[in-house]
Amino acid sequence: MTALAEIQAGAFAQRWPAADGGGGGANRLSLIVPTFNERDNVRELVARLDRCLAGLAWEVMFVDDDSRDGTLDVLRDISRADPRVRFIHRIGRRGLASAVVEGILATASPVVAVMDCDLQHDETLLPRMLDQLVADGCDVVVASRYMQTGSVGNWAKSRLLFSRVATALADFVLRTPLTDPMSGFFMLRRNAFDQVVRRLSNQGYKILLDILLSGPDLRVEEIPYTFRTRVHGESKLDTIAVLDYLALLIDKVIGHVIPLRFVMFASVGGMGLIVHLTVLASLNRGIGIAFTTANLAAAMVAMTFNFFVNNWLTYRDMRLKGLWPILRGLLSFCVICAVGMAANVGIAAVLFQQNYTWWLAATAGIFMGAVWNYTATSIFTWNNVRKAARPASGEQAAMLNQPDTNTSGAGWR
Repeated sequence: MTALAEIQAGAFAQRWPAADGGGGGANRLSLIVPTFNERDNVRELVARLDRCLAGLAWEVMFVDDDSRDGTLDVLRDISRADPRVRFIHRIGRRGLASAVVEGILATASPVVAVMDCDLQHDETLLPRMLDQLVADGCDVVVASRYMQTGSVGNWAKSRLLFSRVATALADFVLRTPLTDPMSGFFMLRRNAFDQVVRRLSNQGYKILLDILLSGPDLRVEEIPYTFRTRVHGESKLDTIAVLDYLALLIDKVIGHVIPLRFVMFASVGGMGLIVHLTVLASLNRGIGIAFTTANLAAAMVAMTFNFFVNNWLTYRDMRLKGLWPILRGLLSFCVICAVGMAANVGIAAVLFQQNYTWWLAATAGIFMGAVWNYTATSIFTWNNVRKAARPASGEQAAMLNQPDTNTSGAGWR
């Protein structure tokens, strides 16, 4: 008996009773679909889901990161006509991982599936994935492009190389062997998600990898599928997505010991040191400017470099925008780092006078200066940026677009 037959016969409802204890009207499957500028794909995806999930009590939760191409208008129109279609409109925050988490938290179905809105994931596999989740008693079913009968379609060689390298890195940290831990198309039991949600990094675009690394004991199965070619819209894979993926791996390996943001801040500081020495050598050795003057100029260039890279990367979720916010942020950053430099030199000098070796004294000074710079800039430079637009919890976000009970779920508040 297939999973769809089970549902139609009521056996599925007994296996996973509704959260409210109600009858057959409760949704048994929720699909979570993050969107950003996917106007031309939304209606087609809903139509395809309607065809392939006929007979199943399902809903789709779109989580939109403030699209400006009309995606939200389409979502409003569809949701007013079809109560199975819901959406969350997020303002001031982006990222596929956090969007998926908020979407799942805003649903009550016992099973959730995650897929993209670009029509590249084969929605006809959903009944089979559900059937395997029920029959095999596993926690997660992953649609894999790298199983024997799966395929990545007509990817460019550069994208295929990146995917293979990323998969190899994931295999290095995963306990569960998978052919495609980078997949964005998967289904899992809600209770399995609830077990790991508080340990998720919410970092980047690979939420499946985040879930599996947060729940190493989850039972996982795979099925093959062929990745389709995008017809409308643009791919979201860019440099930031790559950096977010590396940040996720770092966070999962050492995040329980050292905060990921501090690692990124310190890494930018290391690049700033290279900039400092390069400018110093160019001014002092290259064109003969006095060492003190050249060193001061190099320090200012390095601090400016550090500020802009941290604003772009380390604090991208609280990024300063606009001329005056950037100038104020740069000023506070330089003042704080000047204090950190003084603390660095002072601590190193005291330890050296206490007969510590020169390298140990210098290292301690650098470490204390870095901790000061990170802590103080987090508080005074970026902490209050767009405070009103900080990510809300999934429950808070869901309240923004709950069905209006006065219109039988057809409207939205």
